[in-house]
Amino acid sequence: MPVPAQESWLDAIAASRHDLDRSSTAARVADLLREQITRGRLVPGERLPEEDLCRAVRVSRNTMREAFRLLVQERLLVHEFNRGVFVRRVTADGLADLYRVRRILECEGVRCAASAPAGALARVEAAVADGERAAAAGDWAGVGTADIRFHQALAALVGSPRVDEMTRHLLAEMRLVFHEMGSPREFHEPYLARNRRICDLLAAGAAEDAERALRSYLDDAEAQLTAAYDTGA
Repeated sequence: MPVPAQESWLDAIAASRHDLDRSSTAARVADLLREQITRGRLVPGERLPEEDLCRAVRVSRNTMREAFRLLVQERLLVHEFNRGVFVRRVTADGLADLYRVRRILECEGVRCAASAPAGALARVEAAVADGERAAAAGDWAGVGTADIRFHQALAALVGSPRVDEMTRHLLAEMRLVFHEMGSPREFHEPYLARNRRICDLLAAGAAEDAERALRSYLDDAEAQLTAAYDTGA
């Protein structure tokens, strides 16, 4: 006698219940590692010491390897046979694709600014202000982190949890690209005023002008980073 469809999928879920705690813990560990990448503390080519990490977060090797697997899928880490797990270096082709997707997500966010969720525009302003404070303190790594938060806040104007998740992963990968630039100050400083300009345009309700400013910004940043890749090739 055939097994009813509902029982079949319930049985499948029941058979996987022992993986739930491990998977949820692995996702949390992946979040911790992704945040270190987003903050610029883990750099391309850096090896991740599995045993030390397991001790630091008090998880098993299987859980840590699952976290690594999640971040490999997000293109943030790479596994090298018999060598270990390393922070990935984004290729020039990957850079072009990152900007292709960023234009879709961030420009759509700007277009949605008038109907953005409560507090969303305030988060744009807060990220800009954080960048300005970090620059005043000479903390150029902090400026880079604030810049990532600014662009996350632009995409968040869409009001979609899926877009937020995509952007979070995308911009963690983007932070790896920043390391291609020799001087964080030389790269980030010119964009502080442009971040402020976009923020002010959004606050004034000038979404079309803000989108034009953002597209020009992204074009210039991509060209600058592409030149750095070409020089370093």
